[in-house]
Amino acid sequence: MSETTPSDITYAGYLALDDLLATQHPISDEHDEMLFVVIHQTKELWLKQILHEVALAQSLVRAGDLVPAYKSLARVSRIQAVMTQSWDILATMTPADYLRFRGVLGSSSGFQSDQFRRFEAALGLKDERFLRHHEGRPEAHAALKAAIAAPSLYDDALSQLAAAGLPVPAEVLNRDVSRPYEPSEAVEAAWLIVYRDPERWWPLYQLAEKLMDLDDALLTWRHKHVVTVERIIGRRRGTGGTEGVGYLTETLKRRCFPELWSLRTAL
Repeated sequence: MSETTPSDITYAGYLALDDLLATQHPISDEHDEMLFVVIHQTKELWLKQILHEVALAQSLVRAGDLVPAYKSLARVSRIQAVMTQSWDILATMTPADYLRFRGVLGSSSGFQSDQFRRFEAALGLKDERFLRHHEGRPEAHAALKAAIAAPSLYDDALSQLAAAGLPVPAEVLNRDVSRPYEPSEAVEAAWLIVYRDPERWWPLYQLAEKLMDLDDALLTWRHKHVVTVERIIGRRRGTGGTEGVGYLTETLKRRCFPELWSLRTAL
């Protein structure tokens, strides 16, 4: 069997386009269902890249290489912006358009995205309840379970804060990382030292701002999600059994890095 050389590689072959473009399978004959499928598949591809970048950023932060980590974190926030803009495309679908095929979706919902939950877990939003949605997908279940059990990007950042000699409490550093993070006044005080003298603590200061970019972008994505869903289905229940807009609105209260938000009031 001959080896493949660079001259043999085509655009379609390199990107496996025949496979990729064969994965859209609308169930109904409604025109707008294709858009619904493509939008959500595209989001999953971007989430795959986000997880790829966050994994690199975490390995760099854990090694104390904060500056090289900025590139991956900046890339993630830009991908998040693209994902947020995609809601505007979905919003071209009217309520009547969506209701023509909504029935074929069954109980499927973006609420069940294991990659999105892994991204949340990597940022510190841990919730074991989402594991039940993936019991029929062993690899996805294992990946999400591992993400919940592992230190988050924020855990890694706090470890670097402590390594730099800043007063992060031992109970925070040694906490059960599989549990949701609880805000700490002592952690806020440690970050305040950084923010009150950014020149001295520049690498940590910039890391904190890159983390804020991610949290800000996630909140912006959630807000646009709420607006788009309400525009298309109003206050109906979601296909996954959630309260729809009501549930999504509640998610706007979540903060991945709470002390980075609260310290701004104390500065």
